[in-house]
Amino acid sequence: MKILHTEASCGWGGQEIRILEESRGLIGRGHELTVACPAHARMTTEAARFGVPVVALPIEFKTVAGLKALRAYLASHAPDVVNTHSSADSWLTALACATLGSPPAIVRTRHISAPVSGNPLNRWLYRRAGAVVTTGESLRRHLLDVLELDPARVVSVPTGIDIERFMPADKAAAKLALGLDPAHKHLGIVATLRSWKGHLFLLDAFALLKRPDLHLLIVGEGPQLGAIRDKIAALGMASSVTLAGQRIDPERWLQAMDVFCLPSYANEGVPQAVLQAMLCGLPIVTTTVGAITEAVTAGHTALVVPPKDIAALAAAIARLLDDSAFAAGLGDAARRAASTDFSRNLMLDRMEAIFRGVIDSRQGRDPARQ
Repeated sequence: MKILHTEASCGWGGQEIRILEESRGLIGRGHELTVACPAHARMTTEAARFGVPVVALPIEFKTVAGLKALRAYLASHAPDVVNTHSSADSWLTALACATLGSPPAIVRTRHISAPVSGNPLNRWLYRRAGAVVTTGESLRRHLLDVLELDPARVVSVPTGIDIERFMPADKAAAKLALGLDPAHKHLGIVATLRSWKGHLFLLDAFALLKRPDLHLLIVGEGPQLGAIRDKIAALGMASSVTLAGQRIDPERWLQAMDVFCLPSYANEGVPQAVLQAMLCGLPIVTTTVGAITEAVTAGHTALVVPPKDIAALAAAIARLLDDSAFAAGLGDAARRAASTDFSRNLMLDRMEAIFRGVIDSRQGRDPARQ
């Protein structure tokens, strides 16, 4: 198959990583993949690291120039299917395809749990897609409710994680390799530094714990870096917090953690970081936001607290630090669950089938008879 991904976002996080990781996996299965994004987008430079071809198009915003550029690319390169991911590129793709004599099939992926308006324009847009993919079942149900889509065309495919890359390791050795004190406990978060990921709430909970032998690892970069630095200074915790920045080896940092925490309060599908932490066998504290609880089971594979509840967050972290047997049991159960339900190969199988299905439908073939 010849597949084009479009992405208007110029940021860097789970959504962009999913596109490139999925593309890399399908290239490995013999398909032709290209990602179209703005020239100054982070994906433009990161794509090479994943071995994914990239084309720069002015699709960051809904403009006539962007529409013309995308239409010209589709006409000259004739992909079998276009997978859109953000608002601007989805609109530009839908409009471009509406003006082509032999347009490609369209798949629309919805990554976040932010509400979608059920207005007529959005209904038209989503109905242009041969299939709509969400990263969690709760996101799927929301789209069905507000847009009145055909349930058979809307499918939840959470991001899959490489189970051979993300796995438990010797914790003391992992800490030493990163220059961390193996005698200390390490609480950590791996996430883009965005407000809704809850870093500021985690810092407040960390301060409540008052444990001199506990160190906080914050892995990631993003627009909230300044606010996080200010909060650390205000709490007087500079010596107890490591800002590790963006890492291409998050598995090494996860393997060094004793407890993982993702206290998000908005916009989540099934977060990749939670799945990665599960595969590393970590005890996890997280929240009820978005589709997180489709990945974890409260009390069995993670402790789940209400969003923005600092006291509950601190209490859950303390429980895992104080009860090593309980924490180890959560981590073991989490790895088993994630290995079964959220592997990279399972994601690739499902996306491959979706792409084949919309292509066959566009070309008038019955995929059940192929």
